[in-house]
Amino acid sequence: MGNITLFSQIIKKTERPIFKKLVEEKQTDKACKGFDSWTHLASMLFCHFAKSTKAPVYLLDSTVVSLCLSVFDWATFRTKKGAVKMHTLLDYDGKLPVYVNITEGSVADNKGAYDIPLEKGSVIVADRYYNDFPMLNVWDSKGVYFVIRHKDNLKYSPVKERELPETTAQQVLKDEEIELTLPQSKMKYPGKLRRVAVWDEENQQTIELITNNFSWAAQTIADLYKSRWEIEIFFRDIKQLLHIKTFIGTSKNAVMNQIWTALITILLLKVMKATAKFGWHLSNLVAFIRLNIFVKIELQKWLDKPFENHEKPPAKSLQGVLFPDFYKK
Repeated sequence: MGNITLFSQIIKKTERPIFKKLVEEKQTDKACKGFDSWTHLASMLFCHFAKSTKAPVYLLDSTVVSLCLSVFDWATFRTKKGAVKMHTLLDYDGKLPVYVNITEGSVADNKGAYDIPLEKGSVIVADRYYNDFPMLNVWDSKGVYFVIRHKDNLKYSPVKERELPETTAQQVLKDEEIELTLPQSKMKYPGKLRRVAVWDEENQQTIELITNNFSWAAQTIADLYKSRWEIEIFFRDIKQLLHIKTFIGTSKNAVMNQIWTALITILLLKVMKATAKFGWHLSNLVAFIRLNIFVKIELQKWLDKPFENHEKPPAKSLQGVLFPDFYKK
């Protein structure tokens, strides 16, 4: 057991079958797209043993909002197509954006991410379009960790092969330390990188990742990248629930205002969903609000118990009655 860390040996002392049974009973992993319950437990235990706080995880991606170029002629994207692009940094824990940069659709993903706020010790998870070595080098120099899916044409040489877990994390195919070999790439990122290859059973493909963290377990790196799906859900909610494909105005300012107010709307919806005692799905909450938008009712009571009648019955009307005293007897 010399190749297993002390923390891994401590974790093995927990009754995982019992934990798994409880997870199945309580359905805590239902529709889980990122960290499952076991990974969450292991992460929190590590925080306590290591006397450290959990590093904030941010998901970085962009989405294109298509526009008609003949109407929105300022939104250059392609020859016959216009668009704007939302470069978004999403907080994994709260599933809320902490930074949004709206540009013309022609701006590359990595270029739109150059001005994102950097928080020392934080983790940024992104797809292969952010394989920008000068940017990654700046992040590394600022003490920011990253987990990026690397491009297929990455040129590198292995420096050190890291041991794979013997019984756990069998989907991890490769864990190694590398150096970039192309002179231009090495000049842009002179330091070492860690490369982790993981088998994605759901999509039947190998996912190859690079990171500047050399202490995490390979499975943690794989789980971090898997959590990137949350930002796709956020983009879907913005587009489908708030209909930002249809715009009220055609000027750049009008489009920007509509997108920013849509972001404010989604924040308000998330707050209401989080504070409600009723288990709302975001799509249902939006639909119910639209149906009841002019109903006079206390908001929190309605959020907690939407199917209860909160209105007092109207007083019995005596309009048109000739002898009201007779009916009181």
